[in-house]
Amino acid sequence: MAFNILEPGLSTTVQDQGRIGYYRFGIPQGGSMDQYAATLANRLVGNTVAEAVLECTYIGPKLVTEADAVIAVTGAPVDIYVNGESVPEYERVTLKAGDELKFGVIKGGTKYFIAVHGGIDVPEVLGSRSTYPIGAIGGMEGRAIAVGDRVPVGASIDNGLAELSAIAEVDRPVYSKDVNVRVMLGLYDHNLSANGLDSLLNSEWVLTPVADRMGLRYSGPGVEWKDRKQPFGAGQDPSNIVDAGYAVGSIQIPGGTQPIILHRDAVSGGGYAMVATVISADMDLVARCSPGTKTRFVAVTMEQALEARQKNAARAARIWS
Repeated sequence: MAFNILEPGLSTTVQDQGRIGYYRFGIPQGGSMDQYAATLANRLVGNTVAEAVLECTYIGPKLVTEADAVIAVTGAPVDIYVNGESVPEYERVTLKAGDELKFGVIKGGTKYFIAVHGGIDVPEVLGSRSTYPIGAIGGMEGRAIAVGDRVPVGASIDNGLAELSAIAEVDRPVYSKDVNVRVMLGLYDHNLSANGLDSLLNSEWVLTPVADRMGLRYSGPGVEWKDRKQPFGAGQDPSNIVDAGYAVGSIQIPGGTQPIILHRDAVSGGGYAMVATVISADMDLVARCSPGTKTRFVAVTMEQALEARQKNAARAARIWS
C-alpha cells in the first residue's frame, strides 16, 4: 500500500511526534509543528499518536492511492477534494484504490496534516520517522516529498479505541490573527533594560513572512538592552552572549530589533541571549500563526505553565479515551 505523488505541494514532509533525546548532540526534536492537530488526524483514522503523517505547508500535494485507505485531514482550514468532489476536514474519509486526493487554497494558518490508517511507513532514523531536511535524515530520504515518489503506508493496526467519525467543533484548533503567547522569562532577560522588558511584554508584535520549521520572526518596536561590557568571546552586539544551549521555544532578539521564536527544527545552541521561552502548551498555537498575526507575549510563572500543560493533557486524554 502506498500513495503515489502526482504533485508534491510547496513543502510536504513526513512527521511524527519527533526525535527525542538527541538535542544535546545538535539534532532537534522536529516532529509535527502542530502536534495537537496531527494527533487529531491519527485519532480519526484509528492510529495511535505515534504514527507518522504528512505535514503540508500552504499548498498540499496531489496524490493517488494504490489501495483502499482511511484518511483524515486536520489543521489549517483548507478545501479537500477526492476525485474532484469536496470532502470534509476533521472527519474520517474512506478512499478507494485509484482515488485522487488534492487540496484547494489554504484559508488560514500555514500547516495541515494528512493521516492514513497504518501511518506513513518510512524507516525510522534515531527513533523517529520525522523529516529533518537540514540534516537530510528521516522521511523520504531526508527531504520533502517529490513528484513520482511512492510514499509507503503501514499495515493495519488496532489502537484499542472506538471508531471516531469526526472531531467535535469544541476540540478543533482555532486559527486567529490576534493571539496571546504565554512565555516564561529568562535566561537572559536581566540583560534587557526596564524599557526593553516593558517593550517585550507590552507591545504588539507581528509575525513576518520569515517563518519556517526552524523559527518565526516578528516585527515590532524592538527592545532596549542594558549598557554593559560584553564578556570575552560574546561579540559586540548587545544581544550576544558567550554560547549557550537553547530551549525549544526560546525567544531571541538579535540586535534588539526582531524577536525570533525557535521552533521544532531549531538549532540547539549559539550566541544570542534568550530573553524568554514560549511555554510548551503554546508551541502549537505559535505554529498555527500565519504572517501578519498580531502577537503579544504574556509572562507567566512556572506554576501557570504547568497548569496549562496539564489542561492540554486532559483535553488530549478525553479525545483519546
